[in-house]
Amino acid sequence: MIEGRALDCLPLMPITMMFAADQIGAKYREYATDYRVLAEGQIRTAEQYDFDYVSVISDPARETADCGGTIEIFDDQPPAIVESEARLTDKSDLASLKMPDPLGGGRMTDRVKGVALLRERAGKDKIVEGWIEGPIAMGADLRGLNALMLDLIDDPAWVRDLFEFVVEMELCFAKAQVDAGVDIIGVGDAAASLVGPELYNELVWPYEKKLVDGLHAMGTRVRLHICGNTRPLLTDMGRLKCEIVDLDSMAPLDEARAAMGPDQVLLGNINPVAVLRNGTPEQVHAALAECHRQAGARYIVGAGCEVPRGTPNENVLAMRDYARANH
Repeated sequence: MIEGRALDCLPLMPITMMFAADQIGAKYREYATDYRVLAEGQIRTAEQYDFDYVSVISDPARETADCGGTIEIFDDQPPAIVESEARLTDKSDLASLKMPDPLGGGRMTDRVKGVALLRERAGKDKIVEGWIEGPIAMGADLRGLNALMLDLIDDPAWVRDLFEFVVEMELCFAKAQVDAGVDIIGVGDAAASLVGPELYNELVWPYEKKLVDGLHAMGTRVRLHICGNTRPLLTDMGRLKCEIVDLDSMAPLDEARAAMGPDQVLLGNINPVAVLRNGTPEQVHAALAECHRQAGARYIVGAGCEVPRGTPNENVLAMRDYARANH
């Protein structure tokens, strides 16, 4: 699809994290901290539901941990960044913040090892997806979300310095994953949906563009995912020229198609809770058909965000059945 060649069916690339851990009976602590558990969960899930890819996405706290930030590891929930002890509570610490080594043995290294194992196990049958954080998402992880939102207004020069650090770090992290065998890098920049289009275009977009261009320069493709209501940002998101734009359910695909043009590959975006987790297979099928109608050609089947824990197997199979029966 990305290369514009003929298809036998639609690609199927929903995000799974806790759902994948549950498929192998693993606690999420194990899934997020041991690349071998993550790889097993991803392979098992992809095989059971005929997904076209596997991914190392698990939580946004890997880079933060390796930068010396405080994170909390739970038994069966995703790791969380402790915002009250943000790494850059004191903004002056940015000047001395050491660039972490993605191969230095920390949480970033665990992800790189996950890529290598998925590449070995998936062979040529599945796309292997790496994952990094975008500039404002990672900036919020290091500074604290509330503090960063104020910084965007009060100290934009410092924010630019922070985003420069983030882009350099994430490109280094991505390069390690590319070297380990990924076919595409996912970029999560969730906090971007919390700023309006003017601030996004002025302070966030230039660094997302620098990140995307850097990823393309190292020979990899890019999947962008911004959680939340991105409707005011759709045109600028399209200008990033990512191979795949993965939209949350709050951003209608017909609006994205109008804003981004006919060539942009769109992924999504049925409501992950109301439809996918709580609906019926018939409702999943109908919702995907509407997404497909709105997106038209160059459409990948998926949910608006992560497939939630507790989603019935038959609903995930309904996604598979829709993808395999359409092109």
